[in-house]
Amino acid sequence: MIQPSISKTDTRMTKAVTPQERLAITLRYLATGETQTSLSYQFRVSQNLISLIIPETCSAIYETLQPIYMRMPRFQEEWRKVSQDFHSLWNYPLCLGALDGKRVLLQKPAHSGSHYYDYKGNFSTIIMALVDADYKFLYADVGTNGRASDGGVWNKCKLKEDIEYEEIGIPPPANLPNYDIQVPYVIVGDDAFPLQKYLMNPYPGNDQSNEKHIHKYRLSRARRVSENAFGILSSRFQVLNKPIRTCPERANMVIQACLVLHNMLRTESRQDYSPPELLDQEDIQRRRMVVGQWHDHQHNALGDLQVIARRPKRDAMQVRDLFCTYFNNEGSVPWQNEMALLH
Repeated sequence: MIQPSISKTDTRMTKAVTPQERLAITLRYLATGETQTSLSYQFRVSQNLISLIIPETCSAIYETLQPIYMRMPRFQEEWRKVSQDFHSLWNYPLCLGALDGKRVLLQKPAHSGSHYYDYKGNFSTIIMALVDADYKFLYADVGTNGRASDGGVWNKCKLKEDIEYEEIGIPPPANLPNYDIQVPYVIVGDDAFPLQKYLMNPYPGNDQSNEKHIHKYRLSRARRVSENAFGILSSRFQVLNKPIRTCPERANMVIQACLVLHNMLRTESRQDYSPPELLDQEDIQRRRMVVGQWHDHQHNALGDLQVIARRPKRDAMQVRDLFCTYFNNEGSVPWQNEMALLH
């Protein structure tokens, strides 16, 4: 599929590296995170040429596969399908995706000053992603410098703008199942994101009523897909597990290629790429959590966003209260009281 984009012509002096070799070098780099020097010995290609091959091939992978495997819904029926999957798999109705942000460590960019210097004292770039109920990325914004706060990243994210200006075909508010009250379709996130009418997060603090604990559990159950998606990503693409040693622009190409390959492999080779034991699972019968194998891998270079307290708007709090009431009444599930205690 990407052969036309990465094919080169032989010259009188040398034969060009074939598209197959270029792809093999790039996939080896993404999967193992090996240095370009190590790859040059394995493939007998100069390190200087490898430094050009990898970003070019990553760009071709993303440009070719993104329209097929990582296309964000644009019509109401597509969003309703995403919502139905969340309801059937994770018991969270009217949910359009789980939002999460991660920092990917970089080698200090030349002449960048503190531009990529984050709150943990590292240099990083940020991924902001929306994940569907099947652990696939619906949308990803890559490349915001690590100096930005989580609120700053979200405020500059095109997804936020598209939602607020109603440009991506999100359906109008609808009734919760078996509940005669309308609420807007929402996305779910953790407390690193601001509470909005269309963005639900947990109630703040630990000293909460049982009803709020139930809401926290039900929300975390839906939001867990984003944690698992990033867990699979970082366990399968080891290049993300240590600082990426290239300029930020090329690092962004590497990250985008990993994201779209993740979606392709979840679609085409699910059992080999992400078998069930790799994922966090709930054992409902025994009322316990089974931790996925992705936790066994090192994730030192993929960090969470900073949590910053904010005062939410009243209408957003009202929407969260409606979901809380629903989960504790008509929308309750038999195991939620015991499982909420685990959280």
